[in-house]
Amino acid sequence: MDQIDNTELKIAKILLQINAIKLSPKEPFKWASGWNSPIYCDNRTVLSYPDIRDEIKKELSNLLIKKFGKPDVIAGVATGAIGIGMLVADFLNLPFIYVRPEAKKHGRKNQIEGKIEQNQKVVVIEDLISTGKSSINAVRALRDQNIEVTGMVAIFTYGFDISTENFKNENLIQTFNKKCFSLIFFQWK
Repeated sequence: MDQIDNTELKIAKILLQINAIKLSPKEPFKWASGWNSPIYCDNRTVLSYPDIRDEIKKELSNLLIKKFGKPDVIAGVATGAIGIGMLVADFLNLPFIYVRPEAKKHGRKNQIEGKIEQNQKVVVIEDLISTGKSSINAVRALRDQNIEVTGMVAIFTYGFDISTENFKNENLIQTFNKKCFSLIFFQWK
């Protein structure tokens, strides 16, 4: 990334201000992907700050509409993007669903929670993308139910080559107009 735009800078400052971004070079964090990293971005922290979560939901909503138009439904990826996704859905006055990593083993055994019908258009909300595996899992679950995934937005994307490769392998790059869009896109070089 050659230049940070105003939105990226504003959101990065917000995340640093509320200590959502943690650094621990001596004791790396273990991510859900299994990777160890000296940085951890906990976007769920945003939910504890009303003014900040309002800013995040407005910026995600604006990005979503600008890149993909207004969908029929907003889908959050469990668990990190449930709260953020719900805020975006509320702001846009749209129905909300969320996608679990796998179907529950009890009750109705749902992987997708909430009301949605085949052929509805959905934009997926992610809190953070590292390898893209949880994002891809959610998109697969939606597509398996004949739901049209028109795009994905995230608060923070690390920009790892592996996520781009994983998205390409799933045809998500073409589906999402060349890439997933994030408020902050960090390009590792």
